[in-house]
Amino acid sequence: MKEKENNKNKNMLKSRIDKSTGFEKRFENAGTVVYENSIEASKAVAKEIADLIKVKQAQKQPCILGLATGSSPKGLYAELVRLHKEEGLSFKNVVSFNLDEYYPMEPDSINSYVRFMKELLFDQVDILPENYHIPDGTLSKEDIADYCSQYEAKIKAFGGIDLQILGIGGNGHIGFNESGALQNSKTRLVALDHITRVAASNDFSGLNNTPRTAITLGVKAIMEAKRVILLAWGERKSNIIKASVEGEVTNRVPASYLQEHNNATFVLDKAAASKLTRINTPWLVEKIDWTDELIRKAVLGLALHLKKPILMLTDADYIENGMSDLLADSGPAYDINIKIFNKLQNTITGWPGGKPNADDSKRPERAEPAKKRVLIFSPHPDDDIISMGGTFKRLQEQGHEVHVGYQTSGNIAVADDEALRFASFVCDYNDKFGIKSEEAEAIYKKAVAFLKNKKASEVDIKEVRYIKGLIRRGEAQSTCYFVGVPDNQIHFMELPFYETGTIEKKPLGEKDVKITMDLIEKIKPHQIYAAGDLADPHGTHKVCLDAIFEAAKRLKPKKFMKDCWIWLYRGAWQEWGIDEIEMAVPMGPDQVLEKRKGIFKHQSQKDGVVFQGSDSREFWQRAEDRNRETAELYDQLGLSHYAAMEAFVRWKY
Repeated sequence: MKEKENNKNKNMLKSRIDKSTGFEKRFENAGTVVYENSIEASKAVAKEIADLIKVKQAQKQPCILGLATGSSPKGLYAELVRLHKEEGLSFKNVVSFNLDEYYPMEPDSINSYVRFMKELLFDQVDILPENYHIPDGTLSKEDIADYCSQYEAKIKAFGGIDLQILGIGGNGHIGFNESGALQNSKTRLVALDHITRVAASNDFSGLNNTPRTAITLGVKAIMEAKRVILLAWGERKSNIIKASVEGEVTNRVPASYLQEHNNATFVLDKAAASKLTRINTPWLVEKIDWTDELIRKAVLGLALHLKKPILMLTDADYIENGMSDLLADSGPAYDINIKIFNKLQNTITGWPGGKPNADDSKRPERAEPAKKRVLIFSPHPDDDIISMGGTFKRLQEQGHEVHVGYQTSGNIAVADDEALRFASFVCDYNDKFGIKSEEAEAIYKKAVAFLKNKKASEVDIKEVRYIKGLIRRGEAQSTCYFVGVPDNQIHFMELPFYETGTIEKKPLGEKDVKITMDLIEKIKPHQIYAAGDLADPHGTHKVCLDAIFEAAKRLKPKKFMKDCWIWLYRGAWQEWGIDEIEMAVPMGPDQVLEKRKGIFKHQSQKDGVVFQGSDSREFWQRAEDRNRETAELYDQLGLSHYAAMEAFVRWKY
């Protein structure tokens, strides 16, 4: 018994040492490995799985895998498929058990996990159909309890799960074991948390269509797995990862139970790990080299933590909060405070395109050329006005040549009844003015017939998708007219990766990059604005950003690109950290209202499409509050007080 306890302690100690850095992670209570991005992380996990499969093959034993769904394991499954097709990895000895399934759910539904797993993995490898198991969403409620007991019994009959893959929900759920799930909970039917349902509502075209229940493997079965790997990508997961890894073990955050597993690892990308103490405040963990970026991050964080303006921080504040090294290197506090205050003050500008005939040495943008060509990329048809509407309008008002590139049609965010209303309007319009159009009538009848009989497993027919795209195109044009942008400066790119008719998109392709390059080369902009929202590495914003980055890198040798600066704005997910902001464009109360009017031009998105996650505010409310909160941070730090601010970070390529 004592030897077993000693081995457990050794394993726990081992899990607290980061192999990539070698220093003790004093604040972390579970093993964590951080990769540059989700692609590298997914490849590393896929290699571990492949190695395990091969070891089991050599031993002539089955390899029992616990598998997850959601966005996190997509890259993992893509790499496993590649290993099978290109390197001959066989799955014939693999037996898999999936974590969960929505209930009720038909297996051929677009949102079923059966369909997800077959499309992304099972149908592309040589796993035997009888060897993969996914909870059945078609059972009667009376049969679920017995079914769940049998599901666990099958796992035990195979000797338990060798390696369990997990994702993590915004409330810390693993599988669908929501906040409050006990450590000894069994496989069962559960009610889904509101946070979970809101996060999934976009997949189901609204909260009302989102299932309220699901079948999930219990926490007990997860903890009994011999090896557990939890995957988390993107900034959206950073807070819950910190709570799960550094916080107390609590049923309020079920992922925190993994702290007590002797072979569990949190595999993270840099964004998901960004709130961990050793990454967010490394000076509290080890002695560091104080770069300008770290000094700014530390001082601004200290001021906000103590609720003090920057210039009010004292030597004692630095010493008492783990920053005595900085004070010794660069002090006294007064000198450091002045330096950081001035840097932050210099980010504020009412001239996002540069102020003509002014000293631009301390401004975020160049004074020349005084009139710039500006290209704003908008992943969806409303991201431009929602995320940077005040800056958008100011650039136009200050005489710059502003172009907007709408990267996708955004058609999947339009409700079916909106499409029917629009098609009906066209028919009524033709009838009213005596315009005979059998084609329009036929399209309307076809759309009505499809939508009235549409099944959960069906993708919109192309006519319906086109109608929905036209709705969003018209709204985008309306916003541009409101701002003052003429037709010839509005560009609808319709990147091919998006046009699947479902939430699931194609990978970024050569055509997407070529379309992006062609638009940049046509305009030859002095400024590019792009959505730098990295919350979901598999989301539309990230794919659109990757297209811009790749296009910029390929065009870099072109002469005009030497004068092109790329500014990144944030989408509806969250704002840049105060220490990251390089340009802050202030807005007065009237400008805030003007931005709101511009957002309201997107009527199909009003009163229905909400901010994903636990936040039930609409996009315009979320954006408005976020802009106000940014201004309040500047005010709290002792700078000028504005009604709102839009923030940007420059990407240097």
